[in-house]
Order: sequence, then structure tokens, then C-alpha cells
Amino acid sequence: MRKNLLIELTIVVLALTAVASNQARLPDLTYEGIEIKEAWIPMPDGVRLAVSLFMPADRDQSAKFPVLLEYLPYRKDESRKGRFAVFSYFVARGYVVARVDIRGTGASQGKLIEYEYTNQELKDGEMVIDWLSKQPWSTGKVGMFGISWGAFNSIQMAMRNPPALKAIVALMGTDDLFHDDVHFIDGMMHVDSYEFGQDLANILPAPPDYFLDEAYFRKRFDTEPWLLIYKRHQRDGQFWNRASLNSNYSSIKIPTFVIGGWYDGYRDSVPRMLEKLEAPVKGIVGPWAHAWPHQPYPEPGIEWRHEAVRWFDYWLKGNDTGIMDEPRLAVYVRKWHPPGVVEKVPGYWRWEKGWPIDRTQKLALYAHADHSLSCSKSKEGNGQNHRLRYIPTVGVEAAGNVNWWGDFAWDQRGTDAYSLVYDTEPLEKDLEILGFPRAILYVSAEAPQAHWIVRLSDVAPDGTVTQVAGAGLNGAHRKSAEKPEALVPGQVYKLEFDLHFTSWVFPKGHRLRLAVNNAIWPMIWPTPFAMTTTMAVVGLNASHVVLPVIPQSELSQPNFLPPAKDPELPGYGALKIDDETISGYAEIRRIERNPLLFQTRIVASGADGSFYPWAKIKYWEKIVHEAQDNDPARARVTGKNRYTIELEGRTVTVEAELSLTSDRQNFYYKYIRRAMENGKLIREKTWEEIIPRDHQ
Repeated sequence: MRKNLLIELTIVVLALTAVASNQARLPDLTYEGIEIKEAWIPMPDGVRLAVSLFMPADRDQSAKFPVLLEYLPYRKDESRKGRFAVFSYFVARGYVVARVDIRGTGASQGKLIEYEYTNQELKDGEMVIDWLSKQPWSTGKVGMFGISWGAFNSIQMAMRNPPALKAIVALMGTDDLFHDDVHFIDGMMHVDSYEFGQDLANILPAPPDYFLDEAYFRKRFDTEPWLLIYKRHQRDGQFWNRASLNSNYSSIKIPTFVIGGWYDGYRDSVPRMLEKLEAPVKGIVGPWAHAWPHQPYPEPGIEWRHEAVRWFDYWLKGNDTGIMDEPRLAVYVRKWHPPGVVEKVPGYWRWEKGWPIDRTQKLALYAHADHSLSCSKSKEGNGQNHRLRYIPTVGVEAAGNVNWWGDFAWDQRGTDAYSLVYDTEPLEKDLEILGFPRAILYVSAEAPQAHWIVRLSDVAPDGTVTQVAGAGLNGAHRKSAEKPEALVPGQVYKLEFDLHFTSWVFPKGHRLRLAVNNAIWPMIWPTPFAMTTTMAVVGLNASHVVLPVIPQSELSQPNFLPPAKDPELPGYGALKIDDETISGYAEIRRIERNPLLFQTRIVASGADGSFYPWAKIKYWEKIVHEAQDNDPARARVTGKNRYTIELEGRTVTVEAELSLTSDRQNFYYKYIRRAMENGKLIREKTWEEIIPRDHQ
């Protein structure tokens, strides 16, 4: 899941405000051979961005180093300890690492950027790279790297090709903001604790003083909430394409190394970039969720930084490390595991020459009237359909605790009970797939708006069902996500779409399962009409899935190093939170179903806290999803979250409440922010807006 990303949001405590030129800064320090220097990077409009420079403490004053940049809004000062551990590896191997707070966030000046990956953010990034390249301790060559946001804007900066940027390493990022990011998953409306929590975290005041002055309110607190902006843009187009690589793969001219994980929601970008980039490119896909591979969730981990150093040494130092002589893709082949969380994913590493894999064999499996699944079509003729009543509260087992196509899904039987389900006979031998399974459905709906959700699962002999791959399609996007069209009730449509990138070895004796339904809640907001859908299972138009089967072969394995032990920076640590919701991010605590009222309510909450040399910060959040089976249009998300910053003699609290509801025509948005000092309300601001539903 986005576990690392969400924990970073809560522990690390996001973004901030512009502050005066005499803003307090953290002191420089030296620890275990690394000096951390604080500096300002001037922008052309007079705004200064805050940078922490991690440098070899014993360097000769005339020495020059290549520079590696991580460029984020996730508050470099509060994350100093965690990044000290990550960056120390690179510093010890002859690099300076620069951590920069994006404009209007953390310790940087300026007004908070309007939303993720704005043109202003990327223009500033070009200035940052230029500044780093011209410092007396710099060789003039800059590399960029990062996980999640840092991966996204590494890719986006590479699209701009600033002269000093020579190579990037992007972990857990994507090339498609509309379909892959958390705002409209597979083109369908989504709201989760990250989106909600991001709005509050963005507007926290600047460390280490956290002043609630008028500059803070004007440039931070009073800015328009990001979630509101995203929900106005419900179709693909320029708003999303502005920073999406998939609109122009040829734009990247510099060497690009991409790393993904099977339990991360952004993994699809790795094979796409391997296939479509014209610049030198390498990829790794391992058994991880949204986490650094040397701090793995789940195991096994690898020392990815060793590979990154080899990459940067080759392109920034001119050293032949042998990395370009190796195959372009290293992939962890997953073997069966039971549903739910596992600490270590069974499987093995394998080199592949690149993507696509030329030995891939396509295996089509067809749905049949008796709910079997096989490689032969039924011959009874055309016209036989299976019908399914749309139940909007179905899908929590498929979405799992994280509510996206990543992390660990639960046993699928709960969702399968309300889906059209088709099983193969038990396998006579192991079957490996690697790639994008493709769904081909012949379907109709009684309503003008419907989603189709397709899942591929492994059914063990004991009946447990492990999700292997899945994806959804907004029916209005069947031709174009930029120009959606309502469905004609009763008309049959051929829908074709890829499931998300996957690897799996189905063991002998297990069955493959294809499951199709119209909801995966609370991951996806319910479509508004009660209806029945149909799917053809007989004849020429039988619905089916095409699997990317990989024959057994004797390919070599990469020899990755195990994770190195990282140093720990004293003075920073985790707080014990006296709250039953301890987790670090919102986890599902209760699923409340009322069959008499046809209502379901899912309650998720979390809490966390950290201490720093200058403050203690605690975070709490709760988010509730509600929906009604007899009235799908009436759905609701409510949330509350709070940051409490304890300083000597002062306590600063910033909190928020969200209400997002719907009917057939509109979404109704209400959001309240409050800022308090020592328990006294200093500022409250409310946003309310009616947002028309745009085929969502």
C-alpha cells in the first residue's frame, strides 16, 4: 500500500507557509561523518526555497561532488532523521544530497503551490537544479531521485531536460496522473485518507517556531483545498496531462531508472516506460508496497541504493560500473501466498532482457454458462447472458485496507459472493503469468452510468481466494476518458481493458478465477443508478480474459545486496500515543452493516506522533465511508483530522473536517479548517461547493 507515503504524511507532517526573511532555521550539524548544512536557494521572483545539504564532513574544501536532489513538500526538517538514514549511503559514496522543500511548504518561502506538480513547482525545480550545479562544491552534474512524490517530479523534471540533470532514479511513481494516481483510480472517483489528510498537512506552519501570523494565514491556511480542485476535474485532459509522461514519452532524453513493487499502486509505469522511452532505461519490480526497498514492506528487501549508486556513477561520474551490460529488467516472480498480509512474499528474482518479453504466450480463458472458465468457447450459439444486480457496497475485500490496487487484498470470497464468478478446473501443472492480463467483456446495463470491475484470483484447494490482478473501467470512458459518453440502457458494448501489472505462479491443483461486478467500494465512489447488468458468456461474443503466460526458462538471477544497516540520528523518535487507533495511518476499524436500512458504514482511523529537538507533533485522523444499496446515489465520506504541535510554552493545533456527499446530479463538498493556539481559536475558514457529477 501507500503505507510509507501515508506514514510520511503523518509522521513527517507535510507542507507549510512562506515566512519572513529572518525565519528561524534548524542549526547545521555533523554526525557520523555527515554534515547537514542549511541554505536558501533564490528564485527569480525573490522567493527562497529551503534546502538541507547532506555532505561528507571530512571533505577537502576544494573537493567537488555530483549532487543528488530530492524535491518534496513533505517537510525536510521533520523528516531529517529518516532522510539522514537514507541519504547517508549516497554521501559515503561520494555524493552531496540536497533535500529541498517545494515552494510554500516546509521551511520554504512563497505561497503554497495550487496542487501537485504545478508548472510553478517544476519551473522552480529547474532553478534548483541550476543552482546546485553552480555551487563551488558541485561538479555541475545533478541526479534526481525519490519515492512517490519525489519519483513523480523526478520523471516530470526529466521531461523538461534541464541541462545539468544527467540521470534519475524514480521509485513508486507513475507516468499517468489521471488513471494511476489516487484521485480517480482507473478513471473512477476515489476519496481516501491520503487525499483528505493532505489538505490539512499542506497548511501547517513553518518549523521550528510554527507561528500563526497573518503571512501564514494568507499564504497557507487560506489557500484553496487541493481535494476540492481535484474533484472538479473528473475526466482526463490537460489538467492531468500537463505533467503526465504518457502524453509524450519522447520528451525524456536522459537516462531513467524506475523501481516499482507488486503491492504498490503505481507499478504499471515500469513496463510502460521500459517499452516506450527512447532514452537509456532500466527497471526493477520487487515484492514491495509503497516503501523503500531497503526498508521493505513486505520482505524480501534489497539494497536498491547500491544499484542507484552504480547508475549514478555511470552517468554522473563516468565510471563503467557494468550496470549497462546487464539486462534491462529485474523482476521478482511471485509464488502463491494466502490472502491478507504476509511478512515475506514467496518467490524468486529473475533477469529479463526488457519489455515486452518476447517469449510471452497469450492464453484466452472464456466464461461459460455453467460458471466454468476454460480455453475453449461455448458452442451453443449467441445470446446467453448472465445477469447481476448492482450492489454499491460490495468490494471491501477486493480493495483491502488501503483502498487502491496495491498492498494486500483480503480473502475475495466476500466480494465474489456478489459477483459473476468463473473457475477453471484444477491446474495439472504450475502456470506463471507476468504482465497485463486483458479483459474482454460483452456487457450491457439498465442505466446510463456503470462501472465494470474485473479481478483475477487464485483459488486454493482449501477454498481461500487470493487476488492476483484487477482493474476497473468507467463505462462512460469506453471510447475516451477525455470525452466520456453515457451508456445507452440495454445496448451491448464490447469493453476491452488491461488489468494492472502482475506476476504470479498458480500452483498445480489450484484454480484460476475470473470475477466481474460493478462496484469496488469504498475504493470507488458508487455510480448513482440502481440497475442490473448483463454479461455474455456463450458463443462468438463470450466474455473472456487473456493471460500473459511465461514458459519456464533458465534465465539468470540478479545478485542484489541485502539492505545495509543505516545510522540513526539522535534527538528524533516516535511518541507513544495513548489512543486505541495507533497505526500511523487510517486503517479500517469497523464495518457496520444495517440490512434493514440497506446501509453500510466503514470506519477507519489512525494516530501517530514524533518528537524532535524543538517540538512534539501528534496526528489523529478518522474517515468514514457510507453508502446505501437501495439508493446508490446517496453516498457520503466524512472525515476529521488534527495536528497538535507542542512547543515550549505554546501548543499549536490545526484541524479539519470534511463532508463530501452525493445525489444523482452532484457532489456536495464542505470543508472546515481551524487553527488554535493554547486552545484558543485563532482562525476558522469554510469552503462549500456543489460540483456537478461528470460521468462519475
